[in-house]
Amino acid sequence: MCYSVSRSVAVDLMSYNTMYFMLMWVRTAPALPLVFLLMIHGVSSDDWGVSYSPSHICALKDSTVIMNCSYSYPTGHQIKNVFWTKESVKGIIMLLDLSNDPEYSQRLQYLGDQQQNCTVRLSHVTLNDSHEYYFRFITDHPDGKWLGHPGVTLTVTDEFDLQVESPERVTEGDSVRLTCKSSCTLTDRATFIWSRNSQPLTERRDRNNELLLQSVRREDAGRYSCAVHGHHHISPDVHLNVMYPPKSVSVSISPSGVIVEGDSVTLSCSSDSNPPALNFSWFKGGTIVGSGRIYSISKISSDDSGEYKCKTINEHGEKYSDAVTLNVMYPPRSVSVLMSGSGVIVEGDSVTLSCSSDSNPPALNFSWFKENETSAVGSGQSFSALQSGRFYCQAHNQHGSQRSDAVTVTVHRGLGWHVWLGITVACVGLFIIIIIIIILYTIQKKRINCRSAAHDYENDDPRAGTYTALELKSRSPDLYNTLTTVHPRPAVLQSGSSEYENLHSKTPR
Repeated sequence: MCYSVSRSVAVDLMSYNTMYFMLMWVRTAPALPLVFLLMIHGVSSDDWGVSYSPSHICALKDSTVIMNCSYSYPTGHQIKNVFWTKESVKGIIMLLDLSNDPEYSQRLQYLGDQQQNCTVRLSHVTLNDSHEYYFRFITDHPDGKWLGHPGVTLTVTDEFDLQVESPERVTEGDSVRLTCKSSCTLTDRATFIWSRNSQPLTERRDRNNELLLQSVRREDAGRYSCAVHGHHHISPDVHLNVMYPPKSVSVSISPSGVIVEGDSVTLSCSSDSNPPALNFSWFKGGTIVGSGRIYSISKISSDDSGEYKCKTINEHGEKYSDAVTLNVMYPPRSVSVLMSGSGVIVEGDSVTLSCSSDSNPPALNFSWFKENETSAVGSGQSFSALQSGRFYCQAHNQHGSQRSDAVTVTVHRGLGWHVWLGITVACVGLFIIIIIIIILYTIQKKRINCRSAAHDYENDDPRAGTYTALELKSRSPDLYNTLTTVHPRPAVLQSGSSEYENLHSKTPR
């Protein structure tokens, strides 16, 4: 029977023919109020009812459908019979038990009881199973017959749409759940297949149609889709946007080759972040020197040499890049000559001149010139000047050259150094000879003084002296004569005094 009402209706049918007649009449007659129908059967709907969950089911062809159902009736009644039925013709309920229908008998299984549960399972559904299904129960009361209307609408299809639901934005570290939904409510245990960027995924699923990403990473960002195993349907891609702070911050230098003073140089800062970093700061050493993703230096100078780094910031954090070194090349400058001594020398001597400069890379090529002369007079960082004049050096590297101011070297004519050396050696030798003479003279004088002192001692002792004189004379006439000469006889002896005679007579023979 077809009713234009929205709640369960009690139907008490006397016979199939009577029911058919009533159905036909209801189809052609104006709709009667529900209260009138209930009054006819003397049944109150307050204690009677059937509910379905869900009331609309979409199933895939060849799948299994479970129609969840529960019913209620007044206390004191006893269930005599329960069964499921369907509308055979649109708008006409035939009230046939589907378990007795050959088309359903092998596929329909009643899972309920005769108290409250009226759940049923229909397997291997076909496109012809698309109907509205009802549960009917009969009690021991004469008027206690009830049909759950409206019933469960089942739609069987082999075409359906899939769609992935995911958060629009997630932050790195969050847990993310993606759900695959179908335009057809899939009640069977269908196996869902997940893909990211068209590559199958094997992540754990809390439910069959849900994909769980725990502690999501930036690598998890991408295009996600789902499908049902055994079916060719694939959902449209849904982009998962993972937010994270700046990572992999780096600095690039343009031009990338050798940078020479006067060039224009651009430093660019790049980072991996989501959303993209919009705040950039530039540092030279520990001092901030600029802002923006690009830092430009026009007509760069050597003062701009140093280590540079950038800092990027987005709403999720900040990060510094590694430092890069900016090495500015420049030609020699501040070239000067250092002269050893005053620059005044004697002819034959030389003065050493040294050349110094500030350059990058350091100058390795030096040339020496004398003013008013076009040809170089020397090379190397040091130069020995042998003649008077004004000299200057010129320093070179691969980026240029610069000359120094000239210095004056004066050479005086005169004895050369070798002559002065000879004179010096002669003077030193003469001084040494004089010293030796003085020493020898001193030694000789000391010897003479010692001898004189000995003679004086002998003369002071008459006995010792007389004996010695006599003894010496007897042995050596010459020595006697010498002593006689050194010690002349006293006048009294020469006159032939008796004392002399006695002395002479005692002289040994």
